[in-house]
Amino acid sequence: MKRIASALWLSLAVSASAASPETAAQAVNAFGLDLHRQMPKTGNVCLSPYSIQSALGMTYLGASGVTQEEMARVLRFPADKAMLGESFAALNAALVEAQANSEKQVAQSKKYGGPSEALKLHVANRLFGQKGYEFRETFLSGVKSHFGAPMELMNFIKDHAAATREINGWVEKQTQKRIRDLIPENGLSADTRLVLVNALYFKAAWQSEFSAHATAPKPFHVNGAKSTVEVPTMGKQEHMRYLNSRGFQAVTLPYAGNDLHFLLIVPDDIGGVSDVEKKLTAETLLACAKAEHREVILHLPKFKITPPTVPLSEVLQKMGMTTAFDKPQGSADFDAMAPKKPDDYLCISEVFHKTFLELDEKGTEAAAATAVAMAYAGAPAPRQKPIELNADRPFLFAIQHATTGACLFFGRVNDPR
Repeated sequence: MKRIASALWLSLAVSASAASPETAAQAVNAFGLDLHRQMPKTGNVCLSPYSIQSALGMTYLGASGVTQEEMARVLRFPADKAMLGESFAALNAALVEAQANSEKQVAQSKKYGGPSEALKLHVANRLFGQKGYEFRETFLSGVKSHFGAPMELMNFIKDHAAATREINGWVEKQTQKRIRDLIPENGLSADTRLVLVNALYFKAAWQSEFSAHATAPKPFHVNGAKSTVEVPTMGKQEHMRYLNSRGFQAVTLPYAGNDLHFLLIVPDDIGGVSDVEKKLTAETLLACAKAEHREVILHLPKFKITPPTVPLSEVLQKMGMTTAFDKPQGSADFDAMAPKKPDDYLCISEVFHKTFLELDEKGTEAAAATAVAMAYAGAPAPRQKPIELNADRPFLFAIQHATTGACLFFGRVNDPR
């Protein structure tokens, strides 16, 4: 008999530490690209590597033995759990600082015609644990210290349906109602013992808005086809970070405050998005964030992505994280989370992930939540000729922290309609 401990992670503000955020940022991007390559090649895709890594990062603090080794390899985590936790705390502190910087800039620039709305970035973590279950105090204190995640006691045994509603309600509240019903109706059971939750909400105005008058229908090669359809396309000309790499061009569009930006990656070939996906690396994503400024004439379609909840257990197992899901039976080792006994031990039953993203002339709104279910089983460039970049074909995108390159969101648009 298996008990399911579902976990969703919501990042809360934590105090800055001397640790470097780069370790967490590198893991977020490297794993995010690995996971993105496992997604369907058709349709639009939107993931939040930051949300997923935050939820699984909390789970990792409770892993031991082979399970810890597998998770480290697949998730691109260091063996040192404390270092990982401190790095995530530092990255979260950098994001909190980005919001504060945005608020200051907006307050100062309103009278000069600058951004009118400050960045809104809310990350929250929480553990929902079974009353009376024997969780290790070192695990609980580590998750609270590094991820700002307190424990809320639940009674999955008595009423797991009510627990599901309560957790989903918490996520909905944290994401401004953009993420609803993260955990499906039968996602938890009377065997659930822990749910680690991450919820992320992001809304930001462009540092320099697109003019609505410049938006017009323009051709787009849906799914990389030679034929085109007309889609509402925004346009602007300004200095942007620009990278011309092998097989693609990339630009970054800063949000109010300049600490976060929208990264656009456009393949050179109309049907070349898959080739670009195959060769992208975490180092390339960082290079895009650090590229030199050029004057660019940009044409970018408006789009909105609202995918359903995605279960990630099969994908994670395919990537090599098997014992965490108790495959083979008896192999899961989360002894650092709760004592492992022959007839009572924890394993991950499912990882639920859901996102929302909308982009228009004013800026971007996005949200994500990730739930891990545990079960017991047993400076400006010199004046040059402007570069014209037309995103008239399937493209990749990210919402990225400018300093570390960490991708809060990453995805693909095959059809912006």
